[in-house]
Amino acid sequence: MARPIRVLKGIRILSLALNLPGPAALMRCRRMGATCVKLEPPAGDPMGLYNKAAYDQLHEGVKVLKADLKSAAGQKVLQRELAQADVLLTSFRPSALEKLGIGWKKLHRAYPALSQVAIVGAPGARAEEPGHDLTYLADNGLVPGLELPATLYADMGGSLMASEAVLQAARARNEGYAGTGEAHARGVFIEVALSEAAAYLGLPRQWGLTQRTGAVGGAHAGYRVYACKDGRVAVAALEPHFAAALSAAAGAPASDIRAMFTPANHRAITAFLATQTRAQLDRLAIEKDIPLHTMAAA
Repeated sequence: MARPIRVLKGIRILSLALNLPGPAALMRCRRMGATCVKLEPPAGDPMGLYNKAAYDQLHEGVKVLKADLKSAAGQKVLQRELAQADVLLTSFRPSALEKLGIGWKKLHRAYPALSQVAIVGAPGARAEEPGHDLTYLADNGLVPGLELPATLYADMGGSLMASEAVLQAARARNEGYAGTGEAHARGVFIEVALSEAAAYLGLPRQWGLTQRTGAVGGAHAGYRVYACKDGRVAVAALEPHFAAALSAAAGAPASDIRAMFTPANHRAITAFLATQTRAQLDRLAIEKDIPLHTMAAA
């Protein structure tokens, strides 16, 4: 991954967020220069139990502390860390935060300069509803069949939105109060909903782009996954010059943009690719400048 500009240098983040979206956001913030501290329950983060490799990568460079926030000793650790933090990152339901004594109103009174980025399942009044990555994707039309999605799109999309929210909080802190004469900056509250991350990722489908009749949903013969002689090939010859090169190689009857949507071109390209090995197609991609990627059989 390219080394990012350390725009969060000097910002200290305290995270209470477990599993994936929060730690993934924290990982990105650390790479942008933030000092990252995480409080975990005594039993640890569940991610550390079911996928240690993922946990280790997510928490590289993060100072991890253990504290039972339901105990007096744990609350003491929490308050000590809150007093040093610029941003608090959470992934609890609002009612759980209230029970822990860190609902936003109370938190803001105690630490006026502290911002909070709250990762929730759904926005506003729906934040108490149970849900997970799969249900948010399903609600936005991103689970078209019986197979599970290839990755955790809502969780990872939500982590990007959460790291973006940390940047917004840092920017608001720097711009909103610089030169105002105020002794202290005032923190902001930003809610990040995983359901909204799924909805954002689902916009191309909503627009029809990835529906079966859409150009990148299979209707365009140059943008599909095909079988080849010893595996599969993902073809992304969408632009006219790429489509023309693919059509010429396949002996398709025509190569203009309208022709790429016709059954004749689909048949010709399907038949041609079925005769080619992955090695032959890899060479074709280089020789004819065609964007494609070969894969093993499913």
